[in-house]
Amino acid sequence: MAHHDPLIATDIKAYLDSQARKSFLRVFTCGSVDDGKSTLIGRLLYDSKLIYEDQMAAIERDSKASGTTGERPDLALLVDGLAAEREQGITIDVAYRFFSTDKRKFIIADTPGHVQYTRNMATGGSTADVAILLIDARHGVVEQTRRHAFIASLLGIPQVVVCVNKMDLVDFDQSVFNAIDVDFRAFADGLSFDDIMTIPVSALNGDNVTTRSDKADWYKGPSLLNFLEETEVDRESLEAPFRLPVQWVNRPNLDFRGFSGTIASGTVSKGDEIIAMPSGKRSRVADIILHTQHLEHARQDQAVTLTLEDEIDISRGDMICRTDHPVDIADQFQAHLIWMDDNALFPGRQYILRSTNTSVTGSITALKHRINVTDFSEVAAKTLELNEIGVVTLSLSKAIPFDAYSDNRKTGAFIVVDRLTNRTVGAGMIDFALRRSKNIVRQDLIVDRTDRASQKGQQPTVLWFTGLSGSGKSTIANLVDKALFERGHHTYTLDGDNVRHGLNRDLGFTKEDRIENIRRIGEVAKLMSHAGLIVMCSFISPYRAERQMVRDLMEEDEFFEIFIDTPLAIAEDRDVKGLYKRARAGEIKNFTGIDSEYQPPVRPDLRIDTTVTSAADAAEQVLDLLRSRFRLDDPKLVMRDGGGI
Repeated sequence: MAHHDPLIATDIKAYLDSQARKSFLRVFTCGSVDDGKSTLIGRLLYDSKLIYEDQMAAIERDSKASGTTGERPDLALLVDGLAAEREQGITIDVAYRFFSTDKRKFIIADTPGHVQYTRNMATGGSTADVAILLIDARHGVVEQTRRHAFIASLLGIPQVVVCVNKMDLVDFDQSVFNAIDVDFRAFADGLSFDDIMTIPVSALNGDNVTTRSDKADWYKGPSLLNFLEETEVDRESLEAPFRLPVQWVNRPNLDFRGFSGTIASGTVSKGDEIIAMPSGKRSRVADIILHTQHLEHARQDQAVTLTLEDEIDISRGDMICRTDHPVDIADQFQAHLIWMDDNALFPGRQYILRSTNTSVTGSITALKHRINVTDFSEVAAKTLELNEIGVVTLSLSKAIPFDAYSDNRKTGAFIVVDRLTNRTVGAGMIDFALRRSKNIVRQDLIVDRTDRASQKGQQPTVLWFTGLSGSGKSTIANLVDKALFERGHHTYTLDGDNVRHGLNRDLGFTKEDRIENIRRIGEVAKLMSHAGLIVMCSFISPYRAERQMVRDLMEEDEFFEIFIDTPLAIAEDRDVKGLYKRARAGEIKNFTGIDSEYQPPVRPDLRIDTTVTSAADAAEQVLDLLRSRFRLDDPKLVMRDGGGI
């Protein structure tokens, strides 16, 4: 590396101290594909003399094979590290680079410009202080420019520096630069940026990147590096409310119990009175430990362990605050959501929501609207596709501590995770708690589930029959219900067609409506099981995620998934209601097995092959399942007509 600080050779401790005292700036680049983001970062590193000699040799070698700059070294290869990126000449993943100047330290993230990788761009910008937005001088402000600017604003990034790149290709024409500047500022007028700086640059040649260029003598502002070194970033103030999301309860022995995590905002001192949320328990800080040091004070971004004067119950996911500004708690929110998965969002489907160190199940209960990023208009929509942004309402299985994202970017952000694949499918920013979530408090009942089950002398159970239309679900469920009822058990059957005449008469058969259909039935089945009943649920329920959602609502060993396995050809041949015939004729849309998918269970509690099993024998198999799990008084249940069940 060509750059050397003389202190390295003369006083290494002084050098390290000077580095530690430097301010720190997180930056990310964004903009449309091929606007020059990777080249700009490479130029920053190269002109700052922060490239190792072996790195430079490798770049010169690789430039001959996959470079895009002719005989000159392709500096974009410094950050385009993936083979696929070098082959295509684009950025796919987020690449992070650290560099330092005499005035400041930087982490800069190079994010992709392609529309399909917008999710990566959102990831790279989630922790940034400044956004560098590149615009190709030849093309001006394009849709992806607007999308990235909108997301940067949504992420709460206070400052954006617009680099109008490739000015060398328009002969540094001031009128071109001025037109783009006016166009972008007009668009950004509706965004939340505190400051916008526009700079004409040529990343390829280095004009106005690290030093001012005489090729644009009409431009009187700073170079990009000068701006980044001098800009005052309005970081979360140390005066902000103290927030410590608990990551780990540190218990190395019986004599020590500490609560570890990284301070999200504010400061804390020994002796401060704190409150743990959501429990509301209070104590005082006895000690603050950082590695082996015992501190009097700690501040934002420090990873510390707090010990308290009192033994109070605090767990991972709780939030420790000072009592003068406790965090809010709620289980229902309005939020902005960036959808990041190839599979669309479906309101009503259960996901995992992770915020700070909290993980909780929940669902998007409503999509209020999708946002058109080109003009900020609100568009009615039933779902969000990949890279789309919407305003949603969330309902969680339990209350979590939070701040509005506008108040605290760390405690107001969350991600959405698919429960079956464990993929991150969305990223969101909490706007506010829904008022109803604060006004509604669960009422404790004097007579509980155990009392009702004891009164009936049975184990509350949900038998969930799933399979194609015509598989025989309802027939088998009815036989099981009759057998249990005649023995004196308290039962009820919820059938797909029946509930659509009343509770779910407002729902159709789109994927969104099917998900909501099963969500409602799951809640009803839960109430019935809490009443001590044995509930037969006969529903196609085509999606694994919703069947798992219902299972998760129930107590352990209370839900049994029974797969009535009937091949489509046989179910269609039966066609008792004539529905398959109508579906084949195009008279019925979204019919399961024809133009809507059915996801068979992977590990059902019981699989019944109706090609070799009669309905009566199938009912007997269900009863055998119950006998194997619970005590049934009689080894054999008998129907009134004499048929053995």
